[in-house]
Amino acid sequence: MLRVAVVGSGPSGVYAAQALVQQTAVPDVRVHILDRLPCPYGLVRYGVAPDHEKIKSLQNNLRSVLEDERIDFLGNVEVGAHGLGPHKLLEFYHAVVYCVGAARDRKLGIAGEDLPGSHSATDFVSWYSAHPDAAPDAFTLGARSAVVIGVGNVAVDVARILARGADELRATDVPQAALGALAASQVRDVHMVGRRGPAGAKFTTKELRELGALPAADVLVDPADLALEPAYADPAAVPAIVRRNLTVVREWAARPPQGRPRRIHVRFFLRPVELLERDGRVGGVRFERTVPDGTGGIRGTGAYEDVEAQLVLRAVGYKGVPTDGLPFDAERGVVPNTAGRVLRDGVFSPGEYVAGWIKRGPTGVIGSNRPCAKETVNSLLEDASTLARRPVAADPVAALRASGHRPVRWTGWLAIEEAETALGRSLGRSRVKISDWAGLLSAAHVGGPDDPGGSGR
Repeated sequence: MLRVAVVGSGPSGVYAAQALVQQTAVPDVRVHILDRLPCPYGLVRYGVAPDHEKIKSLQNNLRSVLEDERIDFLGNVEVGAHGLGPHKLLEFYHAVVYCVGAARDRKLGIAGEDLPGSHSATDFVSWYSAHPDAAPDAFTLGARSAVVIGVGNVAVDVARILARGADELRATDVPQAALGALAASQVRDVHMVGRRGPAGAKFTTKELRELGALPAADVLVDPADLALEPAYADPAAVPAIVRRNLTVVREWAARPPQGRPRRIHVRFFLRPVELLERDGRVGGVRFERTVPDGTGGIRGTGAYEDVEAQLVLRAVGYKGVPTDGLPFDAERGVVPNTAGRVLRDGVFSPGEYVAGWIKRGPTGVIGSNRPCAKETVNSLLEDASTLARRPVAADPVAALRASGHRPVRWTGWLAIEEAETALGRSLGRSRVKISDWAGLLSAAHVGGPDDPGGSGR
C-alpha cells in the first residue's frame, strides 16, 4: 500500500487525490487530505462569492471525490504546528503533495496603505465567506465611498457584493453578521479602478456583465477612459474575450444613469500613488493618470486625480507564502520544483511534491488545477516503487493525534453541514455558514464524547 498525504483540500488538492486513486499503475493507494481548516473545499468554500451559486456548486464534484473510500479528509490539522513539519509527515506517509495555494495578497507599496479603512480584498472576501480567521465585525461599512483597486474577477466580486442589497443575499449562505453589516451599509459609490485599459483587465465577460445586471446599482464608465484604449482601433487584433469585454464597457459608457441608489464607477488608466489620510484613517486615493506607451505597457503622465474613499480594498493579485520546513522561492512565491517534484538546493527531495498555485504561481482558473495536479501525480507515480520501500507509520491518524492534533474527519464535516442547515432554519434562511473556530469545532464534536477523530471516516 502506498500512503500519500495531500496538504490542502481546495481544487488542486482534491484533483491530486482523484488522480492518485483513479490511476492503474500503482494498484493500492490510500490518500489522506489534510487541511488546517475543519471544512473542505478551500477557496471554493472561502473564496467564491455567495451569490455565485453555479461556481459554488463545484463543491458537489469535489464532494464525490472526497467520499471515495480510498480517500480520507482530515481537517483541523495544521502542517507546521505541534511539530508537524514536512520531515515529520514523511515519517507518516510515503509521499506528501503540498497544495497550499497562495494565501497572501499583494500589496500596493504606496504611502498610506496601512491606514485604518485600507484592507486587502482577500480579507473582505474571507469576511463575507465566513472564514473562521476573519472577525465577524471586521467590516462595518459605514463608508460612503469605496475604492476597489484592481480589475480582475476578485475586484468584480467585491464591488458587486458592496453594491448588492442585503435582501438579494439573504437566500445565500453568507454569515449572519456580514448580512447585517451589508443591510446597514452606507456605501453608495463603488469605484473599481485599473492602471491599464479595459483590454488589459483580467475579468471575464460573464463576471463583468453581472455588474450591469444589479437591480440597485448604475454602472458608470467615463468615455474619456475608453478613448485612451488602443485596442478599440483594431479589435480584431485582440483575443475574443478581450473584444467581448471591450464591447461591454463601451455599452456602459453609452448608457445614461438610471438613478439607482448605488453607483459602480469602472475606471481605467489610473495608477494609485498614495492613500490620503483624513481624521486618522483613509479618506481618499490619489491616482496618477496613465497612458499607453506604445509597446503594450503604460507610462505615467504627471497628472493626478483624487477619489474620495473611506474604504479601500486592494485586489491586485495573490502570492504564495512559505511553509515551515519547505524550500521557498520568495521572488516567485512558489516552492522550487520540476514537474511537481520539490527541489531542495536544486536536488529532488524524495517523497515531496507540489501542485496548484504553490507550484506554478497564482495563475489560471479553477479548472487549470486539474492538469497541474495530474502532472504532479505522474511524477509521484514514476517514483512510487522507490517511495513504497520506505517504512512509515502503520496508522497515520493515530500518529497525528499523538502529535497533538484533533482531526475533523468526514463525519465531523457532515455534522458541520447539518449544524449550518439548522442555523439557517433558526434564522429563517436555508443555510448559514458558521463563522468561528469554536462553533465549527463544536459542531464537528471535536473533543466531545462524540468526537469522530479516533477511527473510521
